[in-house]
Amino acid sequence: MLIFETPRLIVRQYTIDDADNFFSLNGDEEVMRHIRKTMNKEDSDKFLQQNIEFYIANPKLGRWAVEEKATKKFVGSFALIPLPFEDEKDKLQLGYSLLPAEWGKGYATELTAIGRDYFFDNHMFDELHGITTIANVPSQKVLLKCGFSENGTKQEGEELLQRFIRMRNR
Repeated sequence: MLIFETPRLIVRQYTIDDADNFFSLNGDEEVMRHIRKTMNKEDSDKFLQQNIEFYIANPKLGRWAVEEKATKKFVGSFALIPLPFEDEKDKLQLGYSLLPAEWGKGYATELTAIGRDYFFDNHMFDELHGITTIANVPSQKVLLKCGFSENGTKQEGEELLQRFIRMRNR
C-alpha cells in the first residue's frame, strides 16, 4: 500500500516479499551504527513480520519501504513510530535508514520534509519528534533543515541521544 510520494521516491508498506531488502538494512553495521544493533536474517524476518502486523493496529504509522520512483529500486526505510522511551510511548517520532549507496543524494531531507507534512496532515498530534545519537551529525542537520528544533538529550542505556521536536503550524 502506498503511503506517500516525494518528487523522487515512493514510500509504501513493507510486504513479506521485502525480506531481503529489509535485511539489507537491518544486517548492515554501517546503516545500523546510529540506530540499533544489527540483526541476523532470522531476527530481521521476525522484525519484518512484527512491522507488517503493526500496520493493522496502527493505520498511517509504521516502518515503510522506500523506492526510487524511476527505477523501483529499494533505497531504504522511513518510519513514523512511537518514541522508544517507556515514559513517552504516547509520542511519535520520525526516522529513516538508507543503504550506503544512497547516502549523499538528498533522500534523507526529502523523506523528512514530506514525511513531516504527511504526519501533520494525517494525525492529530501537535508535535513530532526526532532522535539521533550525539555522533550522528548528518541526521541532526537533516532534522534542523526540516524545521525541527533541538529538544535536550536523553540517556538510553549507555547511549546519550540528542532529541529534536517539530510543532504543528511552525
